[in-house]
Amino acid sequence: QVQLVESGGGLVQPGGSLKLSCAASGFTLEDYAIGWFRQVSGKQREGVSCIASHDGRAYYEDSVKGRFTISRNNAEDTVYLQIDSLKPEDTAVYYCAREKTDCHLGQYDFWGQGTQVTVSS
Repeated sequence: QVQLVESGGGLVQPGGSLKLSCAASGFTLEDYAIGWFRQVSGKQREGVSCIASHDGRAYYEDSVKGRFTISRNNAEDTVYLQIDSLKPEDTAVYYCAREKTDCHLGQYDFWGQGTQVTVSS
């Protein structure tokens, strides 16, 4: 069955970095785009980045441009989200999700369980 499993979250000081992983199984990763989202408890989920399937084109929400880098390794069935210069407002649960239209229409059909990122001194 389709599965997405996030990992790599944790507690980090402001200014630090983390690299989140999204391990895919049960489908051919190279055929799908993958998006990263984050959600703070009690707030709406926010899309932060998406990476297309065939050309690997990356898209970012404006507030994370320059600090977040999405990448994919189809041979390893994994998508990554590198987060640099972390800020306290980046604290959230981060989710990855499978997308069917190469990031164009936001049609996400499977989600991971999330990984917690906490930025605090």
